[in-house]
Amino acid sequence: MEHLLYGKEIVKSYGEGREEHIVLDSVSLEIEKGEFVSVMGPSGSGKSTLLYTLSGMDPAYSGSVVFDGCRLSGLKEDALSDLRRNRMGFVFQQPAFLKNLNLLDNIILPAMRDNRRNVRAVTLKAKNLMKKVGIEELEERDITQVSGGQLQRAGICRALMSEPDIIFGDEPTGALNSKSAQEIMALLKEINAEGTAVLVVTHDAKVAAKTRRVLFMQDGKIVSELKFENEKTENYDKREDIIMKRMQQIGI
Repeated sequence: MEHLLYGKEIVKSYGEGREEHIVLDSVSLEIEKGEFVSVMGPSGSGKSTLLYTLSGMDPAYSGSVVFDGCRLSGLKEDALSDLRRNRMGFVFQQPAFLKNLNLLDNIILPAMRDNRRNVRAVTLKAKNLMKKVGIEELEERDITQVSGGQLQRAGICRALMSEPDIIFGDEPTGALNSKSAQEIMALLKEINAEGTAVLVVTHDAKVAAKTRRVLFMQDGKIVSELKFENEKTENYDKREDIIMKRMQQIGI
């Protein structure tokens, strides 16, 4: 497989002198094209900071991040913003939607920056994505009139508008009930099966069990890793047990 994303000796810290806190401590990793990876660890382990650093949203203090052959630190802010908007998608625990726009308009809004002359095509694409994730009947709803699971599906639609190479998910199921969480993970798995790489940060072993590779973080370092092989019938309960045992072994 080809590398899509590569981080080498990434260091990230906050504060200075005695108050300096190292959040990422010489972290190195690779994400392959089309891979489905999760990052687990306790609060403060650096997992969300790693996601933001790999996506170029938060620059590293030292080390390097390379996306599809392009070193992020060598890009000007405009070029980096274009890269994120066109080749990366983001799904957060709480989707940042505007209350004065309906669900459909919230989905198409970021895509309109580069497609102001092609509103019809952008709108049709958004509607097709809403149909794909099962919320086509909610186009005109305000964001206060839908459930958390429906709102997260809309967030996934927005992330897919640019047909990204990778989707970054920061606790994408963290605010959902168990049923909605499983539905969102099934959706991300389907998107991954179509060729889009997915990297999710999670504290939930059930979520991590849906991914192919699990990275475990502690005190700013990747301390362990699990990789699951393709199986005709995937036993997610068994995977969850394996993940929980590994967490106990490394003390997280």
